[in-house]
Amino acid sequence: MLAALQPGAGEIRATEYLAATRDNVLWGRLPCATDRPVLEIDPGTEVTIDTISHEGVLDDQGRDPIAFFAAHGVDRDFVLDDAVALAAHHPRAATDGPHVITGPIGVRGAMPGDLLKITVLETSPRVPYGVISNRHGKGALPGELPAVDGTVSVFAELQDALDGTRHGTLPLVPGGERSVRFPLNPFLGIMGVAVAGDERPHSVPPGAHGGNIDINLLTVGSSLYLPVQVPGALAYVGDPHFAQGDGEVALTAMEASLRVTLRFELLSQADALNEFGSVAGPLAETSEFLVPTGLDEDLDVAVQNCVRASLALLEARYGMDRAIAYAYLSAATDFDISQVVDIVKGVHARIRVSDFAGVRRG
Repeated sequence: MLAALQPGAGEIRATEYLAATRDNVLWGRLPCATDRPVLEIDPGTEVTIDTISHEGVLDDQGRDPIAFFAAHGVDRDFVLDDAVALAAHHPRAATDGPHVITGPIGVRGAMPGDLLKITVLETSPRVPYGVISNRHGKGALPGELPAVDGTVSVFAELQDALDGTRHGTLPLVPGGERSVRFPLNPFLGIMGVAVAGDERPHSVPPGAHGGNIDINLLTVGSSLYLPVQVPGALAYVGDPHFAQGDGEVALTAMEASLRVTLRFELLSQADALNEFGSVAGPLAETSEFLVPTGLDEDLDVAVQNCVRASLALLEARYGMDRAIAYAYLSAATDFDISQVVDIVKGVHARIRVSDFAGVRRG
């Protein structure tokens, strides 16, 4: 069985390590300009970061992860010590969001107008299980599910296949054999930078600062570009997932704590404009795709914003005529729903880089 990665234990890839101790996390809110960094780094630095899933520590689950996970057969050694400390001692108002974030991290030299590039180098499960929850009438089917008031939390286990791959497992009915297997795709649902001003934003809705974007393409090898809002950027990560379908329709995905190693780089405003054009919100990049995003409380508007961001990217990066770019997007690009459950809905496009292999950029 996968050993639990308790704070400071196990493999830590980077020289810089940020544990999810009480002083290094926020619960339900995201950093703003008046927050002080818990770690300061130079651009290009790799950092190994512990993250804590909110599932199992929330009030509607008893705010006692030892008891919550024991009810699912989990031994105390496989309950994370930092999650136990968070639930016991960290303040959280009833109006705050559920998410736990680690940070903020100050990046020396980062200024508004620059782009912060966060590249995912490694994602390691800290525990061999996760939780998928539907709560308080939220999700894609409010009023239909959950069928009872309160929270329905479904426990999911990891299992190793004969080929060495890991899968999540679920039963067909409560208490049944775990016969349903689905692939893991670990990523961070929250990656962001601090907002301007002195008010910490709620952790649920994403925005230009990133935050709870829930883009499941942000796995190992992928990068996220975020427009810097305040000096030092004040980056943070959290909301770790083992797996998520586009849409995240029940409200949460397979939520579970990860240890991640990330590289933080900086693109100057001039370089960012040359590479991507004007970037107003999160922009992702994988080995296969450029991934512009669109956000809005109205899903139709989120789609429109994503199309506009895609057009601007193609114009700036490749000099593509706007009308031809519009036709190309319609013929060749998928627009996926990132999530529909975080107040502000998210859409992301998958523009194939290989389609432009023959384009000479000026």
